[in-house]
Amino acid sequence: MNKKLVILSAMLGVATLGWSDTNKEEATDRLDKAAKVLHEVMGAADNGLPEEVMQHAKCVAVVPHMVKGGFVIGAEGGKGVATCRNASGWSAPGFFTIAGGSWGLQIGVEGIDLVMIFQNEKGMNDLINSHFKIGADASAAAGPVGRHASADTDWKLNAEILTYSRAKGAFAGLTLSGASVKSDEDSMKAFYGPDATERAVLTGKIAAPPEAHGFLAAVRGAKAQSADSKSGQ
Repeated sequence: MNKKLVILSAMLGVATLGWSDTNKEEATDRLDKAAKVLHEVMGAADNGLPEEVMQHAKCVAVVPHMVKGGFVIGAEGGKGVATCRNASGWSAPGFFTIAGGSWGLQIGVEGIDLVMIFQNEKGMNDLINSHFKIGADASAAAGPVGRHASADTDWKLNAEILTYSRAKGAFAGLTLSGASVKSDEDSMKAFYGPDATERAVLTGKIAAPPEAHGFLAAVRGAKAQSADSKSGQ
């Protein structure tokens, strides 16, 4: 083989390894930040996620610190992580991107944490299929906030996804429509390998690596915290 081709191939190999390492580090950092968001939201007591919502959840998705800018209409979007419930517990996390749409956000917000709770099989399948538009393919509504959801069951019946935002310490239901959600292929490949798919990960066919355990523990802890509080009433 030509010496120049050998050198070029070696350089490309090093560049590919560097790209993969960088993407895996970013994905791991995203998991850690998402876990922190869940811990803080569930610790907010009367201003956090209602217990009933977590008990009812089919999938939990978090996009930590997204949407930078001033008055936001048609947000830039961000990158998130999600896990879905299966027969053995919660799946390994899938990585996704979210972009576009109309967002009910505050003027002057530099960034928010987005939390999405997928409530039923239809919403879960949309996430597993890894490409859908909120409001068109999957209905969404601003989720209830507080220690307990309203006795009114509308939050269970009217939307496949409950959406929340946290900005400057304030946690509230978020009006979100038209945003496109799809698999973050770069992060998926860097974290799990070239053959991993969103479906395989979120349906439990791929085991969670150690780097994902903190995020999954936060999800399990949030659900357990809800169950413990409910049983103690």
